[in-house]
Parts: sequence; C-alpha cells; structure tokens
Amino acid sequence: MARPTRRVELFGGAGSDSRFEGPATGDERPMLLSVLAAQRTTLELKCAGLDDELSRRAVEPSTLSLLGLVRHLADMERLWFRRVLAGQDAGPRFSSAAAPDGDFDGAAPGPGAVEEAWEAWRSEVEFADRFAAGAPDLDVEGEDSWRGKVSLRWVLIHMIEEYARHNGHADLLRERIDGAVGM
Repeated sequence: MARPTRRVELFGGAGSDSRFEGPATGDERPMLLSVLAAQRTTLELKCAGLDDELSRRAVEPSTLSLLGLVRHLADMERLWFRRVLAGQDAGPRFSSAAAPDGDFDGAAPGPGAVEEAWEAWRSEVEFADRFAAGAPDLDVEGEDSWRGKVSLRWVLIHMIEEYARHNGHADLLRERIDGAVGM
C-alpha cells in the first residue's frame, strides 16, 4: 500500500468512508439530517478504541478532553431538542448552575464514566433524530433564553456547526493521545 500523502487520509475506521454519502441536492431536511449524522459519526470515529484515555486533557489549564466533548455534546443535544424545541423540563446531564463547566471539568476517568457519557449522548441523539424526523416541517419553533425564538432549521444548522467546531478539537485531542490524525 502506498504511503498516504495527506493527513486526512490517515484516519479511518468503520463507517468513515460512508459518512458523507447523504443527499447533496433535493429536500432540505434529509440534507441537514445527513450532514448532522456525519458530524456525529466523526465524533464517534475520533473516540473509537479509547476508554479512560478519553479523559486525557488537551494541555493545562484547559479541561478540554474527548470525554468532555461527548458529555458537552450530550448536553447540547438535550438542550436544543428536548428543552427548547420539545418544551420538556430537561436540565443538563453533566453541568449545572453550580458547575456550569461540569461537562468538561467532571470528565475524569473512573468506573463507568465513559459508558455513562456514551449512553447519555446516544440517548439524546436518538431523541433528537426522532424529534427532527417527526416534526411537521423545519419551521417548528421553540423558545431559548439565549437566542429567543428558534426554528428546527436553525437548531439543525447550529448543531452541525457545534459538532464541526468540536470535531476540530477532537482531531487535536486524538492526535495527542495516540498520534491518529485525519478526518
């Protein structure tokens, strides 16, 4: 096999080649959901094969870690889909008023910490997918204390941006852990 010439070719794994095969034309909802699914899969790929190493911090004084990203994104999925759009009384799982950065600060190795984070994240992603697929249209609205009135369309775009930004962090964190690089 020839040596890859670009960093993006060096990182692979199950599902990496098919992440971006969703529609590139046509109806807006399938396109947005497909791009968001690809970003979520990228996060999983960046964390694949790691356990307690997920809690390894970037560099002091930062508390940024892959485990923190999983916990943070579980809280973001919960906030935007359950609380804002579905109107549920669902507070964050990993942060609080007393510990607003608990998603990152509390991301420490320990019995069940990694499994708990992934279980929370998968549960929130599942809810979000069901909500987005079942909404009558992308103009469904919710009320947020930060943005005011937001639509499902805006939330999907925001979540794509949220994952894309944090997947960039995940690139660097994973490379620091074991040298794995790429998309």
